[in-house]
Amino acid sequence: MNLPRRLFLPLSGAGAGTSLIQRTAGNFYRVTVAAVVAVAIQVVAARTSLAQQWPTRPVRLVLPFGPGSGADTAARLLTDKLQQKWGQPIIIDGKPGGDGLLSLGTVSNAKDDHVLFFGPSSAFVVQPYTEKDIRFDPETDLTPIAGVAQVQIAVAVPGSIGISNIKEFVALARAKPRETSYAVAPGFSEFVFDGFVKEEGLGIAKVPYRDITTSPLDLGENRIQLSMQSYAAMRTYAETGKIKIIAINGRARAPNAPDIGSVVEEGFPSLLASPVLGLLGPRDMPLELRRRIAADVVAVLEDKIVADRLLLSGQPATPLDVDAFAAALKDQYAQVTHIASVLGMTRKN
Repeated sequence: MNLPRRLFLPLSGAGAGTSLIQRTAGNFYRVTVAAVVAVAIQVVAARTSLAQQWPTRPVRLVLPFGPGSGADTAARLLTDKLQQKWGQPIIIDGKPGGDGLLSLGTVSNAKDDHVLFFGPSSAFVVQPYTEKDIRFDPETDLTPIAGVAQVQIAVAVPGSIGISNIKEFVALARAKPRETSYAVAPGFSEFVFDGFVKEEGLGIAKVPYRDITTSPLDLGENRIQLSMQSYAAMRTYAETGKIKIIAINGRARAPNAPDIGSVVEEGFPSLLASPVLGLLGPRDMPLELRRRIAADVVAVLEDKIVADRLLLSGQPATPLDVDAFAAALKDQYAQVTHIASVLGMTRKN
């Protein structure tokens, strides 16, 4: 049977058949890539739209402390301006207790981008080493949004014992270990000072306090010989002369206390304790939304009135965007890991 050869040309050679398959595959690949790109563009557009439209209802700031705390003061300073920008009310929800775990768990469990954590990094960076029953990991289950301020921590001694710096306190502790004791704010500050005591080989006693803010009373009477906690909590006592603040636990001198040396300046970097007050959201909070919120927070902190009031509360404004805040937290987690190794501690969860 003789059929026209031209009807069989497309199938007559391996080269021709391969060319047809390649063209078909190529077309499929181009269509698939185009579809993937289109979907990606839609996802980005949706997230951008979400960031622009947020918030669509009241925003809840969950704090690890109650009214009157430094975090509460800072939250209220920000709230007035942010409500104007966002067009929605902001609810300040203080949830003290559980060494910060109650507030952190509330945000983690809510999985809601309108429920945010607001507080210092000291409220969560040490918990993996100190708490057994944490059902979430602060480092992975919460995501950084913006840094707001630096929480000033200070070291103070009785005004009557004639000590002016950390070096002199170390000398006293080595000369009279049984007569020297200290009290430290629980959490990050306690972790830092315990590590310092271990590294320096000081055999001094730690005195526990239910409320560390009352320790300056005993410090003023020389019943304890050192207290390390927020600068704001000790500043008033220092003004009476009963106690003396001998160092700020930062890298440099504080703008509101220029006459007081820093622990780094004094040669004791192991005492560095500079918690960052900031906003964190749930783990899956879109980056575009976090950047949008961070930009608003940074803009508010540029207001001189807000910055001045934060400084008065012992919390110098430290505006950090998403990336800078994430980097600061990473440094603190690394510091905690190092101190834990000095103390021979391992993660409990």
